[in-house]
Amino acid sequence: MWRKSFVLLIACCLLFCVACSAKTPMPENTQAPEASGFVLPDDIRVGAEGVPQLRVYIQAEKEIREMDLETYIQGVLAGEMKNDWPMEALKAQAILARTFVIRFITEKQSKYAGADISTDIEEAQAYDAAGINDRIREAVQATRGQIVCYGGEPIYAWFHAHAGGRTATAAEGLSYKKEASYTLSTDSHESEKAPEDDAAWTAAFSLDDVIKAAADAGVKVSEPVRQISMGEKGNSGRVKTLLIGTKPVPANEFRIAIGSEKMKSTLLTDISYENETLTLSGKGYGHGVGMSQWGAYAMAEEGKDAGEIIQHYFQHVDIVQMWK
Repeated sequence: MWRKSFVLLIACCLLFCVACSAKTPMPENTQAPEASGFVLPDDIRVGAEGVPQLRVYIQAEKEIREMDLETYIQGVLAGEMKNDWPMEALKAQAILARTFVIRFITEKQSKYAGADISTDIEEAQAYDAAGINDRIREAVQATRGQIVCYGGEPIYAWFHAHAGGRTATAAEGLSYKKEASYTLSTDSHESEKAPEDDAAWTAAFSLDDVIKAAADAGVKVSEPVRQISMGEKGNSGRVKTLLIGTKPVPANEFRIAIGSEKMKSTLLTDISYENETLTLSGKGYGHGVGMSQWGAYAMAEEGKDAGEIIQHYFQHVDIVQMWK
């Protein structure tokens, strides 16, 4: 029995190598990426149809459950996007979610012992088994086995809620040290159906919260603080640093520390500091890198398919078939 399993694993790994080197048509004057020998880790089991079998830690139930990757993606898709959204937006999200999983299990280890991945959003992606309906199943089935590759390897499949009109590079939006060349800053037409406080928001913070967030971001600020202003900006207009007094504080880290649900983005439009209160106004929701979900919504309503949506937000990539 073990010999049959070993032969099956080798065969599926070879299939992965061939799949990630298969190319979708590229636009004119665009150089196709080179293929590489991408394979799954040895400890990832595969089923009879080549689908990876995962040990998923279900955070809500505090237990590990075994399921195939496609079943897991259904819960992820329901957690990351509303199940009544346009079908092509759901398909695009399913492809990115699947790509995220493949990249995760290839280079990372779950913090939960014995698991390959989890439903913990601090580690992986959102998950909502209760939100799975026929439309979710249809989107996952229609994109079964499809992931996004660049240079023959799965990409970092970043996405966010609302780009505020323009996406960011990985270095700008995520302080990513090694720039991912497939995430250029690009225009993003967001759906008018997006919540108003995602498209444009305002939030206020006390000086105590500001000083603590700056410290959590790695910068010690001493009182009194007489001025807070925007510092350096990136290509998309996002603030890369905040000047608290005279000290530059990395904006991405500050945003996470002070609360990313209040300071929804670093695409700031206004900043004021009075009476020891910092008031920020901005556009968009999330880090701004990769696919905007409300942008995908708008593109799907305009008649774009999942592939067109993905290749708008990720440049020079291929959507490849890993299994059928």
